[in-house]
Amino acid sequence: MSSEIDSSTLLSRASQLIDLAKKAGADAADAVVVRSRSQSVSVRLGKVEGTESSESDDFSLRVFIGKRVASVSANPGFDLQALAERAVAMAKVSPEDPFACLADEANLSKSYPDLQLLDTTEVSSEMLREAALAAETAALAVKGVTNSSGAGASAGMGGLVLATSHGFAGSYMASRFGHSVSVISGEGTGMERDYDFDSRLYYAELDDPSEIGRRAGERVVKRINPRQVPTGKDVTVIFDPRVARGFVGHIAGAINGAAVARKTSFLRDKMGQQVLKSGLSISDDPLIVRGPSSRPFDGEGVSGERLVMIEDGVLKHWFLSTSTGRELGLETNGRGVRGGTSVSPSSTNLALEPGDISPEELIRSVGNGFYVTELIGHGVNMITGEYSRGATGFWIENGELTFPVSEVTIASNLKEMFMRLTLANDIDRKFGVAAPTFAIEGMTLAGR
Repeated sequence: MSSEIDSSTLLSRASQLIDLAKKAGADAADAVVVRSRSQSVSVRLGKVEGTESSESDDFSLRVFIGKRVASVSANPGFDLQALAERAVAMAKVSPEDPFACLADEANLSKSYPDLQLLDTTEVSSEMLREAALAAETAALAVKGVTNSSGAGASAGMGGLVLATSHGFAGSYMASRFGHSVSVISGEGTGMERDYDFDSRLYYAELDDPSEIGRRAGERVVKRINPRQVPTGKDVTVIFDPRVARGFVGHIAGAINGAAVARKTSFLRDKMGQQVLKSGLSISDDPLIVRGPSSRPFDGEGVSGERLVMIEDGVLKHWFLSTSTGRELGLETNGRGVRGGTSVSPSSTNLALEPGDISPEELIRSVGNGFYVTELIGHGVNMITGEYSRGATGFWIENGELTFPVSEVTIASNLKEMFMRLTLANDIDRKFGVAAPTFAIEGMTLAGR
């Protein structure tokens, strides 16, 4: 990665593009450049399998003529005037969209803090190779590990350059570094696979690759010789933090304003009502210094602020961009994300705020139940809340993790699951979605 990150040239081209769009007949316009730089190395059984490096600056121009809107994309080196004229010509024949618009000028960020998102540490392909090999070597050294699915290391950065016809101009970059490894235990039909990884904004904060490898090896060895368990209709299921993060993602999807506007969320009529167990809260904060999903402004130039999306179990906010907010009769809360040529709402640093007891105390309190470490399939209906997923993990007996379990299914309805959560205190905020270990009572488990 280059130690010199300068977006001024791209910002100038974006501004020129807007001026040309206005001259071609656009009433309003915005131009965005999505920046990406990355390099990665993958290894397997001590040999390099792949080395990749990529660099891109992808331009998108969005123009508005009355209630008509059109977007075009291009790579660097395009003809500015031709692109602007093409976008305007497309907008003139596009159907009207009553909600598509730029963010209101009053909502635009006038200044924004330095969130320390960029680490300019130079990481060579040799450093990446050594890290990947160290992770794999440590994993294979764990007794009971029989093979490797591979290990990898990566370094990169990405960011946004945004200019609008009503006065916003800004840019930011964020770095990302990662180590990962996946290994196998057992032989033949008795093989099990597991993994571990770490991902950080700052290279020096990454977990040691040997530690990542050791953890992956220990995880997979524990899964050897899994059993099925009997079907039960009132089982307490504990979610390991890995799968807990995915579960919080279901909550985020249900309170996304776009899903509410499309009527594809089972919480669409629940604003101001209790949707989580009393005492539980979910926060979203785009302005955390060195936060994994922090950003000084959103894809429309609006600065968000920390919001308690669900407070003491009561739903307080949707995730909103400008157009989604207008469709719902609300104002944006700075959660707009550029996805190619469109803007849609999304979470930033999302956290299911933790409870007061340790994971060990939570497991002991369950007595008998199921501790889930991995979920399989996509059996979640976001319209009705019906939930059914294949699962693997460990059986809990007399408050202790005992034998590994596989080939079972856990099922319930998300509305009921949200009301039966009991949270531990072990939240890890290094990921964009953070959640502690938690238990859910009263689930159905389909086994043998």
